[in-house]
Amino acid sequence: MPPRPIIIDCDPGTDDAIALFLALASPELDVRLVTAVGGNVGLDHTLRNARALVGLTGKSIPVIAGAERPMLGAFVAEPRVHGHNGIGGITLPDGPPATPGVASDAIRDLLRAAAPGEITLVGIGPATNLGLALATEPALADRIAEIVLMTGAWAEGNVTPAAEFNAWNDPEALAIVLSCGRPVTLATLELTAQALCTPTWIAAQRPLPGICRQTACDILASVPPSKRLGGRGTPQHDACAIMWLIAPDLFTHRPAYASVDLTHGPGRGRTVIDRWGKTPGPTNTTLLDTLDSAAFFAKLADRLAALP
Repeated sequence: MPPRPIIIDCDPGTDDAIALFLALASPELDVRLVTAVGGNVGLDHTLRNARALVGLTGKSIPVIAGAERPMLGAFVAEPRVHGHNGIGGITLPDGPPATPGVASDAIRDLLRAAAPGEITLVGIGPATNLGLALATEPALADRIAEIVLMTGAWAEGNVTPAAEFNAWNDPEALAIVLSCGRPVTLATLELTAQALCTPTWIAAQRPLPGICRQTACDILASVPPSKRLGGRGTPQHDACAIMWLIAPDLFTHRPAYASVDLTHGPGRGRTVIDRWGKTPGPTNTTLLDTLDSAAFFAKLADRLAALP
């Protein structure tokens, strides 16, 4: 089959960095555009990181700046996980300059030029850029084949007891994406906890060649082990969204109905996910349930070997 055309909307971010490397190393994917949003750190860092990471792979792909704030309020960064610059304090060579423009405009432009059901959107940061694009020209949704999001949780959040980081940073944008009428696939915290990168895996990659592999190891080693997951390693949240597109056989999944809490109390940003068909009417998402972790990391190592 020909490569699947995709747009990656991201906020690099340590786990975004691994997801970008995985996507750009995968012949199954035709990455048409990378857009940056504020989130893990401010837009000045996320845009620079996206440019630098794409540059390290040697790919010629436009990288465009997007929203530096959500639809309401302001993004809240997470430097405790991602470091002051978003990639664990690692210094990368500057990548190619950003392509002029605004991310939501660039997303709409690419969708306008596409055939119906041609483009897959991958959102691995707050959904602001995607929400703005779909809210301002909703008719373009018919050009979308699938929307794959790393967002949400059906149980406990990781930034508040209720909410996962991406959903909490712009729940209004996420609500727009969930209700756009196109197939949405969710990689939630329960799924991404199964993609736990351990110090043992990083140590096994260290002796192997490649600047991208070594950069990935440096970035992964900079992330503090997750207390939420017992200190055993760091979950590769965003790479799960990419892995679904290139190796769906590694996952089990189920239909579900998902909505997001837009109130301004302690439940704000909670994704309410009905896994058992209790919500009347049709489902609106495919919920990724389980992951073959060993196969995930074997595939990731294999793909890193394909990069410079």
